[in-house]
Amino acid sequence: MGRYHVTTAIAAIALFAGQAAGQVCVGNCSTLGPNGVVTAPPDGPTYQYVTTSGGIFGATLSSSEVGFGSTNGSTLTSALFGATSGQDLKFYFNYVTSDGAGFADYGWARLLNPDHSTAAWLVTARTKTSGSIIPGQGMPLVDASLVPPSVPIIPGGPSWAPLGSSSGACYQGFGHGCGYTGWIESDYTIGITANYFLQFGVANWLDTAFDSGLAFSGATINGVPIDTGTIPEPGTLALLASGLATLVPRIRRRFKR
Repeated sequence: MGRYHVTTAIAAIALFAGQAAGQVCVGNCSTLGPNGVVTAPPDGPTYQYVTTSGGIFGATLSSSEVGFGSTNGSTLTSALFGATSGQDLKFYFNYVTSDGAGFADYGWARLLNPDHSTAAWLVTARTKTSGSIIPGQGMPLVDASLVPPSVPIIPGGPSWAPLGSSSGACYQGFGHGCGYTGWIESDYTIGITANYFLQFGVANWLDTAFDSGLAFSGATINGVPIDTGTIPEPGTLALLASGLATLVPRIRRRFKR
């Protein structure tokens, strides 16, 4: 009977470990090094990205979050991971857009609960003709600290391979909202000890032409990379403790015989 409890605990831990090993991409996501206007991030030589080029219809935020008009997009969601209250969630991001004028493409990063409801908004960025594009106009308030806290876009038709045929292009030309932010830091202090997903996304607005993308890198909890599977989940630890608690009395009885 004691072996059954230990086996059950180990099997459940293996299941959680399997979840922690992978990410889920919907649309177009990949990894890249310095390319065009996007340099290497502050923490290393490569970064991940999501782009609307080759995006999927419906892989966007809801109309209640950004207003009516989203078309296609891409999301990358981390494996489920555990975080403790007070820990620091940190990463870098760079929003790039070839759209302009009234076509308000947008990107985001958010912390999700296990049921995929939003636990915290970590980044919002949105195309606009002038002024800061972070946080994103008409998008939810950001719960994280952004460094710098506001960024006017670096203008021009951005050359960046993940934009596909839109690379180097700008809708309505220079000064109409096209460009990129450069690397920005997002810092968020975990409020509640729980399991979470981390999601990055980007979406087209009103049409599917003139694409946009979000590059990101260095997602860590207290310096530990989120998707390596090295961060134990609170649920997993509780299960392990439960299995061991069941096993210990049985071992003691066995030695008394």
